[in-house]
Amino acid sequence: MFVDRVLIQFSAGKGGNGVVAWRREKFIPKGGPSGGNGGKGGSIILEANAQLPSLDWFRHRKHLKAENGADGGGNCRQGRNGKDLILQVPCGTLVKDNRSGTVLHDFTKDGERWTLCQGGRGGRGNDSYKTPTNRAPNQCTPGTEGEQKELELELKLIADVGLVGFPNAGKSTLISSLAGLRVKVAAYPFTTLQPNLGYIELENYTRIYIADIPGIIEGASHNRGLGLEFLRHIERTKLLIYILDASGIDGRTPDEDYRVLREEMEAYNPELLNRPFLVALNKIDTEEAQDHVEHFKQKYSFAPNTLFEISAAFGMGLDLLMQEIAKRVDNSNKAASPF
Repeated sequence: MFVDRVLIQFSAGKGGNGVVAWRREKFIPKGGPSGGNGGKGGSIILEANAQLPSLDWFRHRKHLKAENGADGGGNCRQGRNGKDLILQVPCGTLVKDNRSGTVLHDFTKDGERWTLCQGGRGGRGNDSYKTPTNRAPNQCTPGTEGEQKELELELKLIADVGLVGFPNAGKSTLISSLAGLRVKVAAYPFTTLQPNLGYIELENYTRIYIADIPGIIEGASHNRGLGLEFLRHIERTKLLIYILDASGIDGRTPDEDYRVLREEMEAYNPELLNRPFLVALNKIDTEEAQDHVEHFKQKYSFAPNTLFEISAAFGMGLDLLMQEIAKRVDNSNKAASPF
């Protein structure tokens, strides 16, 4: 199951208590304080892992707690530190404060670590209070509580290219053809119920990551269909590809689909309209496609390197589309590089 949002209570470990103890050994009549300090409580640390596809591990976990530190002991023995709780999250995970919605951290790099809750400090034993003027202190302190936070983890997929389109437009077929990804493909709407992430490996061994976003319909920005559930996953993409059904088999036209898709993305996040994009008219192998393609070209005059006529099922036009994708992503990477 694909899980991209969870609400969890996190609790770091409590520090161990310091103790009051006295040294009583044969032939050492004066003895002295020997109470040890408590151990530090375990912290909660999040670590980004590029191999994780979702937040599924957190789905049924409402409260996560790190280990407490152990109490100190006699003979100045230090209590054992509590073990840190290291939790792995997918790259693209946002950590948000549940009350204010403030983003506390954004995991964008594989292996990146961030301390979510700091463990409590260990208490002091009476040996630590010993001074030249106070040789027999009879005091100790308890360990402090670890931090407690109620936070929301939200996943926004990190991909170079995002495929957007109506249900049954052929997005899943396209990503399976380009990236060799095995996804569920069927001739009915909403076959894809979760985002699919695949990659294309180029001749220079670089990879282009492609995200197939489940079908967007009119009113998605107002939570119709799959609604807002997956629109967030296109926010990080460098390039958008509008997949339009040119066959008209569902009673829609590609120019109408394009208009609705743009309106829904503008309603969700107006900045998405400024994102570089390509338009792919899919299913041109059907008899009705040519009339719809010509009508679309008359209404929207896109440059040849922006509009592509393809058939994802039969591999028609995919080479030219792939070349333009590689070119656009490469230019985007160069623009983002500080060197």
